[in-house]
Amino acid sequence: MSQAAVNTSSLPLEIRAKLAELELELSEGDITQKGFEKKRARLLAPYAQQQQQQHQRQEQLRQELQRQQHQNQQRQQQQRQSGQQGRHAGSGSSGSGHGNERQSQAQRRRDRRRGRHDHRDERYRSDIHAEAVQQALAQHSKRNRVPVMPMPSKRQSLVLNNPVMDTPTDTSSDDESIHSGRLSTSSPEHASRQPSGLTKNSAGGSRSSVSSQSTTTSGAQGAPGGIYSIADVLQDSLPSSSQNKTQQLPPDVTSPSVASQTFRMDRTIDRRHRPQPKPQQPEDENVPVHGKVSAKIQQLLNTLKRPKRKPLREFFVDEEEELEAIAKEVDPNAPKAEGPVISPAVGESLAIPSGLPRNLEAAVQRYGSASYKATVITALDATGKHSITLTYGKLLSRMQKIAFSLLNKVGQKEPAIRPGDRVALVYPNSDPISFMCAFYGCLYAGVVPVPIEVPLTRKDAGSQQIGFLLGSCGVSVALTSEACLKGLPKGPSGEVAQFKGWPRLTWFVTEHLSKPAKDWMPPPRLSDEQTAYIEYTTAKDGSVMGVTVNRGAMLCHCRTLTAACNYTEGEIIVNVLDFKRDVGLWHSILTSVFNGMHVVFVPYSLMKVNPTSWLHMVTRFKATCATVKSRDMHWALVAQKDQKDINLSSLRMLLVADGANPWSLSSCDAFLNVFQNKGLKPEAICPTASSAEALTVAVRRPGRTGGQGTGRGVLSMSGLSYGVVRVDTEDKLTSLILQDVGTVMPGAVAVIVKVDNAPGLCKTDEVGEICVASGAIGVGYFGLQGLSNNTFKIQPLASDGKPMAEQTFVRTGLLGFLGPGGMIFVVGKVDGLMNISGRRHNTDDIIATVLAVEPMKFIYRGRIAVFSIKVLKDERIVIIAEQRPDSSEEDSFQWMSRVLQAIDSIHQVGVYCLLLVPANSLPKTPLGGIHLWETKQRFMEGSLHPCNVLMCPHTCVTNLPKPRQKHPVGPSSVMVGNLVQGRRIAGAQGRDIGTLDGDDEQYRKGFSSLRLSGKQHIPSDPIESTGKTHQFLSEILQWRAATTPEEVLYSQLNAKGGGAGAVSCMQLHKRAERIGCLLLEKGKINTGDHVALIFTPGIDLIAAVYGCFYVGAVPVPVRPPHHQNIATTLPTVKMIVDVSKSVAVLTMGTMLKLLKSKEAASAIDVKSWPVLLDCDDTPRKKLSSIYRAPTPEMLAYLDFSVSTTGMLAGIKMSHSAASNLSRSLKLQAELYPSRTIALCLDPFCGLGFVLWCLVGVYAGHHTILIPPADVEANPSLWLMAVSQNKVRDVFCSYGVIEISTKGLGGSTASLRAKGVNLSGVRTCVVVAEERPRINLCNSFSKLFKDVGLSPRAVSTTFGCRVNVAVCCQGTSGPDPTSVFVDMRALRNDRVTLVEKGSPHSLCLMESGKILPGVKVVIANPETKGQCGDSHLGEIWVSSPHSASGYFTIYGDESLQNDHFSASLTTGDTTAVYSRTGYLGFLRQTDLTNHAGEYHDALYIVGSLDETLMLRGMRYHPIDIENSVLRCHKNICECAVFTWTNLLVVVVELEGPENEALDLIPLVTNVVLEEHYLIVGVVVVVDPGVIPINSRGEKQRMHLRDGFLADQLDPIYVAYNM
Repeated sequence: MSQAAVNTSSLPLEIRAKLAELELELSEGDITQKGFEKKRARLLAPYAQQQQQQHQRQEQLRQELQRQQHQNQQRQQQQRQSGQQGRHAGSGSSGSGHGNERQSQAQRRRDRRRGRHDHRDERYRSDIHAEAVQQALAQHSKRNRVPVMPMPSKRQSLVLNNPVMDTPTDTSSDDESIHSGRLSTSSPEHASRQPSGLTKNSAGGSRSSVSSQSTTTSGAQGAPGGIYSIADVLQDSLPSSSQNKTQQLPPDVTSPSVASQTFRMDRTIDRRHRPQPKPQQPEDENVPVHGKVSAKIQQLLNTLKRPKRKPLREFFVDEEEELEAIAKEVDPNAPKAEGPVISPAVGESLAIPSGLPRNLEAAVQRYGSASYKATVITALDATGKHSITLTYGKLLSRMQKIAFSLLNKVGQKEPAIRPGDRVALVYPNSDPISFMCAFYGCLYAGVVPVPIEVPLTRKDAGSQQIGFLLGSCGVSVALTSEACLKGLPKGPSGEVAQFKGWPRLTWFVTEHLSKPAKDWMPPPRLSDEQTAYIEYTTAKDGSVMGVTVNRGAMLCHCRTLTAACNYTEGEIIVNVLDFKRDVGLWHSILTSVFNGMHVVFVPYSLMKVNPTSWLHMVTRFKATCATVKSRDMHWALVAQKDQKDINLSSLRMLLVADGANPWSLSSCDAFLNVFQNKGLKPEAICPTASSAEALTVAVRRPGRTGGQGTGRGVLSMSGLSYGVVRVDTEDKLTSLILQDVGTVMPGAVAVIVKVDNAPGLCKTDEVGEICVASGAIGVGYFGLQGLSNNTFKIQPLASDGKPMAEQTFVRTGLLGFLGPGGMIFVVGKVDGLMNISGRRHNTDDIIATVLAVEPMKFIYRGRIAVFSIKVLKDERIVIIAEQRPDSSEEDSFQWMSRVLQAIDSIHQVGVYCLLLVPANSLPKTPLGGIHLWETKQRFMEGSLHPCNVLMCPHTCVTNLPKPRQKHPVGPSSVMVGNLVQGRRIAGAQGRDIGTLDGDDEQYRKGFSSLRLSGKQHIPSDPIESTGKTHQFLSEILQWRAATTPEEVLYSQLNAKGGGAGAVSCMQLHKRAERIGCLLLEKGKINTGDHVALIFTPGIDLIAAVYGCFYVGAVPVPVRPPHHQNIATTLPTVKMIVDVSKSVAVLTMGTMLKLLKSKEAASAIDVKSWPVLLDCDDTPRKKLSSIYRAPTPEMLAYLDFSVSTTGMLAGIKMSHSAASNLSRSLKLQAELYPSRTIALCLDPFCGLGFVLWCLVGVYAGHHTILIPPADVEANPSLWLMAVSQNKVRDVFCSYGVIEISTKGLGGSTASLRAKGVNLSGVRTCVVVAEERPRINLCNSFSKLFKDVGLSPRAVSTTFGCRVNVAVCCQGTSGPDPTSVFVDMRALRNDRVTLVEKGSPHSLCLMESGKILPGVKVVIANPETKGQCGDSHLGEIWVSSPHSASGYFTIYGDESLQNDHFSASLTTGDTTAVYSRTGYLGFLRQTDLTNHAGEYHDALYIVGSLDETLMLRGMRYHPIDIENSVLRCHKNICECAVFTWTNLLVVVVELEGPENEALDLIPLVTNVVLEEHYLIVGVVVVVDPGVIPINSRGEKQRMHLRDGFLADQLDPIYVAYNM
């Protein structure tokens, strides 16, 4: 029998007390889990064996009963009469057995119920409210059935490693059924369970319709032309079984076929390849089923069909002022205050009883001399024994010793403390004697005590703020006890550790001090204006302030309490409260000594073990007064067994310290009902209201009965939310019952002022802040004069706006109103007020409602934190609760759903975020409560590590902006408008490229007879000759091989930095010839045939390209499959080979072995490949003739690339375009044979292929080739190569920049030590087809400036499918410029320039200078009219090196005409342009170019195909992703896409899995705050899951396909409601 199975209810009382104390130590972190289990096992070991033997005896008895019953049944069959008797006997015996079983079950239920109540914080308990909540939930369920909310998806490892499972279970709840339920729900079947009511056909139908819609849309943009979905084309290369299943379906990139496994095919080199799970096969061949993800999204859409409570305005402009105005808009039908302006409530005159001491020091001297043996303190220890006492004589002696030591012995050379200095009092809550002696010792010495809590660890919640208070007060000495000093954290040298934010303190022990010298005289009595003590208080924002109480106020407060509570000398008071501050300090430390009373202190640790200990102390000492909280009263109620021998007849005043809490009424009534027969008088219960600033605000006078003694009211919670008092009936769900807290204190005046704006007087039926004017109030916040004036020196304004009186009042921080007879009613605190959409809600009310929804099953000890955060100009409610360890995932989610329904029904407000965290994980106050501000901080930082989260932004956020109203304006009107306003029409072009003239007959004859034997006549340099240049790159290579045969064109580096090979002009020419022979002889290639080139980045690829040129073949460069992920990447290779109609595959030996391997054969049949040619096995022959195309417009090569939208696009590049592009880049970058450049990018498509294979031969410069895959293994490889070879021009990709930034972040010093010097780098150009990544470029520049990199060197290029190179930063001309634009204007397709640092500003960097020969215009993508300067539109280009068109297999020419032969409707309508598909704008700068003209800067905003159209506005994914990346340090990558009008955010978590749920609220918040969008789904995945192509661009559509096919293996998927 295990220790956990021991029935604790049958254990002796002392053992149960020790177990409870052990659990308390574990919950407060005093012992570890292992230590807890060891000590618990040691305690239970003697009883476990006894109970095991007893269990065995019960088992034997049960078996004996079953045997007897079986015998009786046999007798019944033999003899009816005896069987009848046997039945009676059997039933009797079995009945007794069942009775015992029922009795044991009932006992277990009682024990479980009792244990639960023992650990629950019952400040907010109300049986009436709980009944109202259950009734509201029942009514909610009877209404129209609301679609069930989808449960979040959790990875099984996250469920198994959930911190909730590791939390020590509460011994009071030993329900085995809960444990079994928890284990069953963690199975994979539970994770994939679909909700009831959602059939697969309906979900599939909705998905198929959306899929077809998306396909149609993409087709309208050009899918049937040269751009293909991977899923469309790949089905031709699939096995026959899968092909038969997919050929019936329309093209759909989201279908869960093998094609969807290619969504990670283009991972960058810095991403690891992960094995892909097999996709789920659809059950119906005609319905594309996407699994549980799409089903849950459809379920989420069903829940979002509910209309919002607050309708949106029609045309709402997203401006800051209007956003805030909508958030604060008040319902016109809301109730308003109708009564007259209140009159101040004046307390009775303060009549000071005769015979009282003149001050507190005199009181100690009087009672310490006259009645020195009288007891002032009786302190109970943790076991309940009251052996520790303090007499007034001892108090006087210790007070004098401490005062003498403070003024004379603290400090080395000179006294460190003088009268008026501040010292900290650091004493535990179990040592009131030491605290009282130190406190009065400070008063006697004229020193100002600052009581604080004991710092248990260096990272205590709020400890840093306490340190700020001590520093601002100038505290340098801390008084403490010897036992407390031993328990403080120590440093390596044995001294007390330095706490974060604390000043350096001298710790002084106030025990075992010597007597003062005989001639020592205490300092003269200080004036009443001098500070007596400083009491700390915590503001709503978590800041700790010190309330200064002077000596006059302290003395007046003691006199006031004496008069109000009728205290007399010799009375006994039992105190359960914290004696260092608030009510506990005022009554048990100050007023008690002032009146010569006897105080019995009950420590909080004893209350947890024995909740009725304070009642026993009242009975034992016949105490007349007691100070408690409503929680203590409720704990005493549930401990029914310990209520014997209790007599409360002596109790004349039971002071309820938190009586101002509206929810304390239930505990007061229940306590009176139970203990009235124990002698408790109804008039003895005295609630009080207090605050640190105003001290005691009001108290119900003891002994008063009848209508004037007490008061209560039933108010409407809806009316209170609008700040008005409306009487309600008790049977309504939204009613709140309040009790009064008495009348104003003697000698005080109270008024109610408005909470917002100026402190005007409220009306009689209006709720406001209670303000008090009295002699017994605080003076101000220490060191905070401005804040003190706003709190301690306010003058209430009358209805005419003038001050009511010259008297100043103090804000109490309490919300309430004045009732009949001057009674004060408190409805909450200002700090707990949440202003949401023009209504006020109090955190205490929300907590009470949450606790009323079956809290015992889910909430650990009733620990709930409620606060609001400001999101989108309005406050949003956040609820955080500690989850019981035995709660299952599904039950917790259902409970969270019920909480949302209850709050919506009771308070008519939506909850923004509901979190469940593991038990004992919320930051605690020193007394064990929840540290609210620290909890809020951790929530905002994302460090709470919740185990369940539910976001409901769709319910709460009702102030979203609408798009601007668009007025249809024709393109001609726009043109005229620009001209009238004097705006320049957006158009720019690069410098003249010159002509490529090859018609010279002599040149053609000379080159046609050229044979590279060295004897033929060689024409002059065709590259440098004026107007006479080659039109074919193959001819240029021949010319260079003849004129400069030994000139090295290319050098390749390996991963170690060594040379992997080099090739000269002649060597490259000969290798190209041999490859040409291979193609002709073995490949049987004809002129115009397409040949796929599958090579790793290197010189072999270049030779293969020119080998194809030499024989008239068309090369098709293809990215090779990744050797670690062949199954995923090889199908893409095969698809490009098939789509390009390649008749042969030219590759290298190692790659050929890879294509024929078993792993490759399992993915693609080897026999399906065209002819495979090995370039390593080339014949050593020369070509008989080198092919020359009859016209430069003939096809030179095909360029295939997968776009970021997941479409495969192949473009046709002619010989003329290739030569013109090479010449344009040569002129822009000033590339000459004497130059050396370095390339570190992939050479398979776009500008990378041109730079790698074409430009080097055309310009004749030396090119150092650095494969990006080698940079992954050695990030410093390319930087060292650039430094060693003194390279001036570098071309790289964003992937290389990112690897260098992340991998070499802390290695700049070592690079500098190795001699790396980048000061010679003139240009570092990042090749890209997207908006420049400014942050990454700036980070790279700043990081490597220590090794000489100039910040002006880094720039970018811009290209696209229709024109692979539009812009490139040259070596001369102005530096790239940057502008700041308003993101809100971009959403509405406008450009608004703003200053740096403006709200919602976005920095855009120029994408280099426009290349020579390129003309750029900005056109409206819809009307095709030319835009003006700084207007957003589509970028159109006209260039001789634009692509000829898409390579199409269908022959559809409509897309060709639209993309490659577009014409403007205004402006120059005769010119032909190519549409890039990118949004951008032109802006004329103040800089000048080489010709002395103003420079035109081109700014890229984003791709049209990638933009997200949400709520009528256009969003660019990169803007949302940048915001998400900033919201948490553990988000390493992010991608967004839309699905069925829902915004889906995928984040990569670089950290432990248990931190995944921290990201959900932060991602939702930042997208709402910065982009005014509600995130529908948040997916948390592992690093490296988001697919990225070779250019570093995210493949968002592949990611979407993988998500819908349930292939991402996410850590967590959250569906926001």
